[in-house]
Amino acid sequence: MEQVIILSEWWKSDTEAVINEALKSGLAPNVSDAHTINGHPGPVQGCKSQEGFKLDVQPGNTYLLRIINAALNEELFFKIAGHELTVVEVDAVYTKPFKTDTIVIAPGQTTNVLLTTKHSAGKYLVAASPFMDAPIAVDNNTATATLHYSGTLSSTLTTLTSIPPTNSTLLATTFTDSLRSLNSKKYPARVPLKIDHNLLFTVSLGINPCATCVNNSRVVADINNITFVMPKISLLQAHFFKIKGVFTDDFPGNPPVFYNFTGTQPSNLNTKNGTRLYRLAYNSTVQLVLQDTGMITPENHPIHLHGFNFFVVGRGQGNFNPTKDPKKFNLVDPVERNTVGVPSGGWTAIRFRADNPGVWFMHCHLEIHTTWGLKMAFVVDNGKGPNESLLPPPSDLPKC
Repeated sequence: MEQVIILSEWWKSDTEAVINEALKSGLAPNVSDAHTINGHPGPVQGCKSQEGFKLDVQPGNTYLLRIINAALNEELFFKIAGHELTVVEVDAVYTKPFKTDTIVIAPGQTTNVLLTTKHSAGKYLVAASPFMDAPIAVDNNTATATLHYSGTLSSTLTTLTSIPPTNSTLLATTFTDSLRSLNSKKYPARVPLKIDHNLLFTVSLGINPCATCVNNSRVVADINNITFVMPKISLLQAHFFKIKGVFTDDFPGNPPVFYNFTGTQPSNLNTKNGTRLYRLAYNSTVQLVLQDTGMITPENHPIHLHGFNFFVVGRGQGNFNPTKDPKKFNLVDPVERNTVGVPSGGWTAIRFRADNPGVWFMHCHLEIHTTWGLKMAFVVDNGKGPNESLLPPPSDLPKC
């Protein structure tokens, strides 16, 4: 049997209104009022649904839990009291199985685990709580549910579990470092070894002038100091029909200025606005190092790439060292996924092959960061012949 587990956030106000109010003020949005597991926060004072979500199980069976982080702005820990979880898949790609009592999952990520139940009845607490190892406000409410064995008496007390401290960096790092691709004959890890594009992207926050905002300034976000500006028409249409003036393909492959990214922040926190893309030839290979910075504050950024899976070949704390760090890359069985966390005050290196023609966004999966402009796009040119070329849009495609 299998069960989908959706972890999320809940606000007392409409989320669009929360985001719009933040944009109007130029400040960060209010944190959520609750976390939820399959739509229920668990026992919360003043909430009509006191019990929360209940996962019914039979003793002595194995269940596949498909866990999804659908939260807007927070990474989450997930655990079940008295039970180990066997991780077998992330972002729809098999992993080497390993056991853990706690997983960490970022917005936009999925994790599939096997849960083997005990041979006796009982009730066990299921918990989802925030992970944040930077000085940033989070919703500290823990969402709870119940793992409920058949035959358990209603009077049976629920077995509880301890909640990880919010700033449990070691726990999160240990989990992340345990992820490995199967790299079997049936499921090989085809890691690009020869690299055509060697890129370094800083992921940052910034502050730009805003006459109508609080403090006459607005918090923004950027990649390589460029805050992305959404175009008036679809980038894919502009690319396919060669419409001029919609975007430029001059996104920089490196930061405009090199400094101690994870040290003292520069005095100038302004960014440049632009709709700038990075162009890739079909089937070219990319190594991309995503570097967090201390601009305003360091933070763990879950970065999602559309159109491709990638291999996470390395990660570390501090500034990426292009001479020393690649020597420690895992090019044998790195985990393959489509959303990766860039650690607070650190870096992550990914590799992928650009074998999917079109225009593909890459963005932070913290909703407010994407809204603030922490995104860019790759434009991948056609290859040879129809099988390596972008299909034309359907005749009834609605106008953007």
